[in-house]
Amino acid sequence: MNGRWATCCAATFLLLSMTQTSVSPTVEDDVRCLRELKQSLGDPDGHLAWNFSNTTVGFVCNFVGVGCWNPQENRILSLSLTLMSLTGSIPSALQFCSGVTTLDLSGNSLTGPIPPDLCEWIPYLVKLDLSGNRLTGSIPPELSNCTFLNSLDLSSNSLSGPIPASLSGLERLRTLDLSNNHLSGSIPASLADSFPSSSFDSNEGLCGHPVSSHCGSSSHTGLIIIIAAGVFGAVASLALAYFVWRCYFSSEQKKSGDAISGEEGRLWAARLKASHNRLVPVSLFQKPIVKVKLADLLAATRDFHRDYIIIAGSERVGTAFKAVLPDGSALAVKRLHGCSLGEKQFRSEMGRISQLRHPNLVPLLGFCVVEDERFLIYKYMPDGALYSLIRSPTGNLKWPARLRIGIGASHGLAWLHHGFPTPFLHQTISSSTILLDEDWEARITDFGLPKLVSSSAADAGVARSAGASPFLNGDFGEFGYIPPEYASNPIATTKGDVYAFGVVLLELVTGQKPTEISSDLTGEGFKGSLVDWINQLAAAGQLPESVDRSISGGESDGEILQFLRIAVTCVANRPKDRPSMYRVYQSLKNLGDKYNSSEQFEEFQLIYGKDDSDSL
Repeated sequence: MNGRWATCCAATFLLLSMTQTSVSPTVEDDVRCLRELKQSLGDPDGHLAWNFSNTTVGFVCNFVGVGCWNPQENRILSLSLTLMSLTGSIPSALQFCSGVTTLDLSGNSLTGPIPPDLCEWIPYLVKLDLSGNRLTGSIPPELSNCTFLNSLDLSSNSLSGPIPASLSGLERLRTLDLSNNHLSGSIPASLADSFPSSSFDSNEGLCGHPVSSHCGSSSHTGLIIIIAAGVFGAVASLALAYFVWRCYFSSEQKKSGDAISGEEGRLWAARLKASHNRLVPVSLFQKPIVKVKLADLLAATRDFHRDYIIIAGSERVGTAFKAVLPDGSALAVKRLHGCSLGEKQFRSEMGRISQLRHPNLVPLLGFCVVEDERFLIYKYMPDGALYSLIRSPTGNLKWPARLRIGIGASHGLAWLHHGFPTPFLHQTISSSTILLDEDWEARITDFGLPKLVSSSAADAGVARSAGASPFLNGDFGEFGYIPPEYASNPIATTKGDVYAFGVVLLELVTGQKPTEISSDLTGEGFKGSLVDWINQLAAAGQLPESVDRSISGGESDGEILQFLRIAVTCVANRPKDRPSMYRVYQSLKNLGDKYNSSEQFEEFQLIYGKDDSDSL
């Protein structure tokens, strides 16, 4: 996880290198940060046995709880000092670790308030975990200055006061936990709508959605009753007219109300229902027997109602809906987010992507352009996304099926890389972009989409103007799949795709999520990413312990371990240490010859750049 989130820190160093002849002062600051942090914190169990007498390059990278972007430099990207019984307050020495993107001090005995200047000290924080301490005082509104924050955990402390409304401005926040504190007041509406009630549990003073139905005392309720009684007569005089109106329009109103709730208020969906838009044709690459119009898609998705949303690719580039037409054919309709291409350029790009046909790619059937909206029409994959299948409670994904999925997906991506003189980069590979058809064949979707959304997405990122990587801002790629080198050189490469695919292979063999590890497997509540966990087990010679228990302990253990080793090479820290997708596919195919037949791939030759360099 530390490497993936390195963008902000690395981008800062990149800018400094343009204006200074040396970055050594910053490196010295990082060493100073650790030295003063050790001095200011109580360490009764002696966990912080950091030796500063060693002055070799990168020596701090070997310290317990310290992560670096590059092990050959003293540039700190993460501090994970969890469950160390540390005491004292949150130290101001953190101001000298300004490049840190992950700060995890959970499970200690820290006291005092959360420093209001924390986000000035560490402006590029992506993950902040201060849970399980004894912190007091209020939540500083200044935490909203951590604009890159993706995960915030302040649970199980003694924090009091209201939840600052300013936290609603954290647009990248995906995980929030404020439970088990002494917070009070109403929950800001945007946070209440974005996070479950478990994020606010065990705060007796909190009120409002989602923890209770209302805020206010009984006196307020009495006042409401008095006001209601005062206007009751006027309301009663209009009751009959209202009843007639409701009976006539209730059905249509329900449909409209459902359609425009949710994403962006769903006003875009309401706009599409205008009569002049409903007749817009859907452009299909193969001539259909019956022409399809936007009105057909609206009817098949109930005006793009949220109940029809499916996992079919990256949610960062678009939202997918299942649409079943009157003839029974099922489609996946993806509404692109923020496509700024003009209609002519968009149609040209559609023509290019439509030529990519392979047994392991989801067929792109067509598209629809309506005002500033862009929709892509794919063949519907009935067995859904690999992400959901891996985590299915039924647990019926056996080893042969996992291996077959890995082989098929690797061939699809290898063909994009090595089937053309110029590789087609995917850039958003994840277990959500690998779908399964009715025969459980792996199909990759979302290929070619980053180019459609890159212009607007990159311009929208606040950090883009500061030189930060759009990949790590979430404009490209998925959290948990972003290779570490994009931090300093945010240019997409084939080896970046290989890294992301390696994470998918790790998901297949471990059953774990890319950004977190389930505590019931590790037994110690590992805090970090899947790649971090695998690297730790590999260093300790315990790699076999990562295998999903539902597939281990049988005659396939040897194959599973080989599969795991292939995955580990794909997520190597340095791009040049990763294999090409051609080699990944060949390795997996050789491993699973008895499960798979390669005859279907004979016409899809991999002939270009089999030993591709880091320049691609």
